[in-house]
Amino acid sequence: MASTCILCGKGTQVAGGYSNRVRATKFTPTGAKRRYPNLQWAQVPGGSRIKVCTRCIKAKKHLELAA
Repeated sequence: MASTCILCGKGTQVAGGYSNRVRATKFTPTGAKRRYPNLQWAQVPGGSRIKVCTRCIKAKKHLELAA
């Protein structure tokens, strides 16, 4: 799947409900939205690239794949 981290499995989530303050005004809320993980291309030792979330890049998990 394109929108999932290969290492940790982080994927999309449906988030964002209505607060009571929004319901009390004349604003028309749009409802829940799909949130996507921050996936970036990361170099894997060995020359290839994979799409990994930034949390795994910070933890350097993508460098452990070659071991």
